[in-house]
Amino acid sequence: MSSISRFFAVVVISGSALLMGCDASKAELDSTKQQLQTITTERDGLKTQLDSANQQMTSLKQQVADLQAKAAAAAAAAAAPPAPMVEEKKDKKGAKHMAAKPAATPAAAPAVAPSTGPATETRKGRGHF
Repeated sequence: MSSISRFFAVVVISGSALLMGCDASKAELDSTKQQLQTITTERDGLKTQLDSANQQMTSLKQQVADLQAKAAAAAAAAAAPPAPMVEEKKDKKGAKHMAAKPAATPAAAPAVAPSTGPATETRKGRGHF
């Protein structure tokens, strides 16, 4: 065989191999494109779920803060001493019954820090020596 016919034989064989190879890689390319589209759709769905979860978390944090403020207010109200009860004076005729009424609430007294040292109040009365 001459060198020209060998050259043509090599070109024909190479060309057919390339055409066969292109078909296999095209199928692989199409498969990869389909996977990419599927994964992109899944990613977009997960982003939507993440945004929704973040909004819920923000709402729940606000609710927790509100509940903590209400609990602190309730604890402060429970820690305050109750108002002393004042009895009504009887009329001259004595017709009214003794009824307890709450005294007017004084202005809030400044908070005093608890003492850690010895007691400073004096003890009075029977049985205190």
